[in-house]
Amino acid sequence: MEWLWWLLASWAGPFSIYPAKRGVFPQELEAIPMFMKRCPAEIDAARQPDLACLQSLLFDEEQEPAELAKMYKNEGNEYFREKDYGRAVVSYSEGLKKKCEDAELNAVLHTNRGAAHFHLGNYRSALNDAIQAKKLKPTHLKAIIRGALCHMELKNFSEAIAWCEEGLRIDSKEKKLVEMRAKADKLKRAAERDARKAKVIEKKEQGQKETLLAAIKERNIKLVLEPSNEEEDISDGLAEISLDGFHSHNATGAKVHLDADGNLNWPVLFLYPEHEQTDFIEAFHENSRFIDHLTVMFAELPPWDLERKYLPGNLEMQGNPSAPFNLCRYFVKAGTPTVLAFVKRSPFSKKYFTGRKVHRLRR
Repeated sequence: MEWLWWLLASWAGPFSIYPAKRGVFPQELEAIPMFMKRCPAEIDAARQPDLACLQSLLFDEEQEPAELAKMYKNEGNEYFREKDYGRAVVSYSEGLKKKCEDAELNAVLHTNRGAAHFHLGNYRSALNDAIQAKKLKPTHLKAIIRGALCHMELKNFSEAIAWCEEGLRIDSKEKKLVEMRAKADKLKRAAERDARKAKVIEKKEQGQKETLLAAIKERNIKLVLEPSNEEEDISDGLAEISLDGFHSHNATGAKVHLDADGNLNWPVLFLYPEHEQTDFIEAFHENSRFIDHLTVMFAELPPWDLERKYLPGNLEMQGNPSAPFNLCRYFVKAGTPTVLAFVKRSPFSKKYFTGRKVHRLRR
């Protein structure tokens, strides 16, 4: 290949010997192949005939596959040094496409491409290259270290330990493998501990959910997993409700729960359609009454009630507000009962409740 270096030097012309004396500036030197610090990303044959000619000579398909593979490896190494890992991957891939019979060269190409993939964050692709390199050259420590690093990034700590141990059988004093082996073992034990804790918590939460659903079923409360306009098609029981599908959270994060005495407490949303206002109670005890909450909520008239109509004794709603909170006659959607409240006998409520059953608030 010495003749190629001679060819490259000859294209530099007389400036290659005494460039300063001939009045050549740095930017002009950059246009000469001999003095280029890096190869252009794209070579325009019309504007850069010297580079195009060199490229055609270097990658002449009539050369031996091993020779071409080496050239692509060197090209990839240059891109890698420039931290242009994407182009490095392309160059190493081109070298592998030549399918030369040099197993060691192919192992290096896989290892180098794996390193470029690793820097790009393509850890699975990098691992695949490390696996292929290790098949071609089982004692290739760089490939083994790269594979162990990939498993670390993928949080496959058991596999990382296995790769480290394989490399340490080749070189028991390899510092990177010794340190990585210790780190992987520590992270593996921590992950196993966290998994055990998560399983205990999951089991506890599952038990609490089953107890909660049993209490809801005992009270003959009908649940609707998702809001629907076809309430008459909903089953009267809980037979079709799966634990995994039951969502009791509302937008604020509140959820139905059993207190220490085994009583249900529900998140309840109050809507006042006439004024497009709402109130929310996070824990509505099943034995309390609507009227009790409304008396507290409207002890002071809200600022939006300019006509001062929303007094506890002047409201009407669906349900019997004087009786204990009882949901067995209704459908509970998405775990949050919703109550509509209106001023009784107002034009708005008359229009809204036409054809609907209404219960007046009574003390």
